[in-house]
Amino acid sequence: MNIKKTALGLGVLALVAAGVWFGRAYWQAGDAENHLTLYGNVDIRQISLAFEGSDRVAEMRVYEGDHVKAGQVLAVLDSQNNKLKLAQAQAQAEALKQSLAALRNGNRPEEIRQSDANMKAAQAQAEQAQLQLRRLQNTAADSEGAVSKQDLDAARAQYKEAQAKLEASRESLRLMRVGTRKEDIARAEAQLKAAQAEAALLQYNIDQSELKAPQNAVVRARLLEPGDMASPQRPAYTLALTEPKWVRAYVNEPQLGKIRPGMKAQVRTDSAPDKPIAGRIGYISSVAEFTPKTVQTTDLRTDLVYEIRVLVDDPQDSLRLGMPATVDIDLQQSADNRPSESRTASGAH
Repeated sequence: MNIKKTALGLGVLALVAAGVWFGRAYWQAGDAENHLTLYGNVDIRQISLAFEGSDRVAEMRVYEGDHVKAGQVLAVLDSQNNKLKLAQAQAQAEALKQSLAALRNGNRPEEIRQSDANMKAAQAQAEQAQLQLRRLQNTAADSEGAVSKQDLDAARAQYKEAQAKLEASRESLRLMRVGTRKEDIARAEAQLKAAQAEAALLQYNIDQSELKAPQNAVVRARLLEPGDMASPQRPAYTLALTEPKWVRAYVNEPQLGKIRPGMKAQVRTDSAPDKPIAGRIGYISSVAEFTPKTVQTTDLRTDLVYEIRVLVDDPQDSLRLGMPATVDIDLQQSADNRPSESRTASGAH
């Protein structure tokens, strides 16, 4: 009787164990159909920053590992030479500006009155020279030999000279009253613009002597030191952008049909497996990799893989470049769970 009871108990235990095994296997099969687990690495965009000009480095303000903000000054060149040139160019531009203002304002009333007085003085001298010439001519006509031919020639020359000076004075007065020519004003304006453009170029070069962070980032490498000669071909810093970050993973062709851009995902790392990071599929490549030269069987077709990128939100900056990561995707997500704009294979690599 005890043997039968023992056998019956063992049978019941075997049935329970079999049920548990089949249930677990069924649950795992269902879970495998509803979830997709991928393995990849964290990827981050990097940029190399270099100065636009060539000069000696005066300051390097940040170090490896420092977090920098967009617009923050990271390094400075010695710009004393350009500052002195700028001061000179600004002074020249100011002088030209004043000259242009004088041309636009025209002649002052005092200058016109002075020119009028000069013209009247020249007119008086011309009249005096004319009277002197007439006296000598009359004397020569009344008394032959009373006036020499040399004196008459000198009087005629003085009269002509006085007439020329009078004409010059009249023309000068006319020009004074007419004012500055348009061509002179246009030339002065062009000279002023050239001086201002030179000053602006020097100011731009001074502004470019400050190397600024284009985006929020983390300093990966400091490649120059104060005293080094910088150039556009020689980077000063290498930065790793804090956004965007993504996990680069690969799916095979059967898995490709189960995912779509915009699907939510959970990203886990070995350093914090209990702290998943939210993400979404942002990019699915349209080109297969590791493609055989000739695809002849269905078995070979399953060896094709496609790159995907799972964009992540990492405000704590816990992900590092190249870090291994596990991506979990719930395949039962609603079909309405799509982004307004999905990224395609034309996205940046």
